[in-house]
Amino acid sequence: MSPSPEGAVSPGKRVLICIPIIHTQADMGGLNEPIQRLKVKKLGKKIWERNLELLNNFWTEIEQATEKLAPPFEKIRLYQDGLPVCDHERQIVAELAQAGSRNHQLLLKLQQKGALLMGSESAELLVEEYQLVKQVFAEGMTRGSAQPAAQGKTLQDSLLKRRDQFIARRISQTLLAGETGLLFVGVLHAVEPWLDKDIEVVRPVRPTLKSGVRPS
Repeated sequence: MSPSPEGAVSPGKRVLICIPIIHTQADMGGLNEPIQRLKVKKLGKKIWERNLELLNNFWTEIEQATEKLAPPFEKIRLYQDGLPVCDHERQIVAELAQAGSRNHQLLLKLQQKGALLMGSESAELLVEEYQLVKQVFAEGMTRGSAQPAAQGKTLQDSLLKRRDQFIARRISQTLLAGETGLLFVGVLHAVEPWLDKDIEVVRPVRPTLKSGVRPS
């Protein structure tokens, strides 16, 4: 597999195919219900339901793009934002896939073809983000002041940068010569600037954000 899905990676070359994604409700775990309540409150039920339809179409496009990837899948490493480096990566993916996450269902399919699943994030940073998101959504539900909202945005930006740096370091340390990495990462992330310079980055999918859809 290579930038041209039908080709093969040149010996000694490292390629990272970056798939920008939009997270669905099923990806959110314990935050699913409060996030849904807030979105319905802000957007209204009809617009929220329309967003779900658009997200489903978006994920269909991503699935169709990955179907063009060529073997050997044993030379593909899967990197996923939100998936911590731990001893339970496969279990986490399986549970979220069972909960309806199309992102993680796709990861399962690629694993079945032989691709290697990699933990990609710092568990500590993910816990920090989880607590911050809970706080931000609580403030959103109670219509907090502008100052706390601005402070929360600054903290989120700083945390996102640290997460991106960790993901990039993880990829740089584990992606071997002659292999291809497949990174599923939210559209707000910027991992590429922190990667080793010899890693060639390819972006075969460009998300189209429709009116009302908010990236997560």
